[in-house]
Amino acid sequence: MADLMTGAAIIDGRALARRIKQQAVERVQALGNRGVTVSLDVVMVGSSEAGEIYARSQRKRCQDIGIDYHLHTLPDESTESEIRTLIRQLNADTAVTGILLNLPLPSGIDTAAMQYCIDPYKDVEGVNPANIGLLFYGSPIIAPCTALAVMEILQDAQVDPRGLDAVVVGQGAIAGKPISLFLLHEMATVTCCHVATRDLLEHTRHADVLVVAVGKAGLIRAEHVKPGALVIDVGINSVVEPDGTRRIVGDVAFDEVREVAGVITPVPGGVGPVTVSILLRSAADAAAKQLATPRRLDS
Repeated sequence: MADLMTGAAIIDGRALARRIKQQAVERVQALGNRGVTVSLDVVMVGSSEAGEIYARSQRKRCQDIGIDYHLHTLPDESTESEIRTLIRQLNADTAVTGILLNLPLPSGIDTAAMQYCIDPYKDVEGVNPANIGLLFYGSPIIAPCTALAVMEILQDAQVDPRGLDAVVVGQGAIAGKPISLFLLHEMATVTCCHVATRDLLEHTRHADVLVVAVGKAGLIRAEHVKPGALVIDVGINSVVEPDGTRRIVGDVAFDEVREVAGVITPVPGGVGPVTVSILLRSAADAAAKQLATPRRLDS
């Protein structure tokens, strides 16, 4: 739901995230009533303070809604073969219903190859190439969380993409490209912009829906935005203020764009918390699909 203020209506991502989290709670409880324990097994290669903080946060979020959380930490010097062996063990363990590979992996490790090892039915982030590929046909087993978050935001804003001009800036494998495919399935007319786009402004200023997922602070300014457009900012960037403090901002220059847009997501408090709750819901959905599917794709 949007919070109406001067200029654009601002999507309250935290409120939407709470509603999605409640959906996850209900699905976890329903599975529990059927004797199924939802779990999330996380593989982390190497140890870092940031990684450990993130893992603690993951554990708390899972425990809050009844998901069993297990962290598997491998040494920083682990080989691809050792990582693959652990993932395959988790694939084969029927008590494991969800697998997540924490990124980044150490230098020299083929991230895509490791993600490909995850059973598509246990791939709670929707990053296995099988799930990305099935999205092309509109039928992923589990879709990428960020792309799902964007579609939830559109629904929450009561925006039907059908027939709208949508521009997606950024064509990453787990954000921009899946978002573009979702919008195509919803019958939007989609333009995909990227680093080789010659005139970004010429494309974005005609967009009814503008989604930005680049990782470049302040890339989209007021002149890039069509008056009244819905602007969804997926970017997360840490910038240093003149006094040396850091703050998190998006790819959109929020203060000036909100004066032009009709609806806008803030950073922080927009796509981010929605994505986190989507992950929890996807963990429950993964367990449900395994229960309903006697044969799964080989990883």
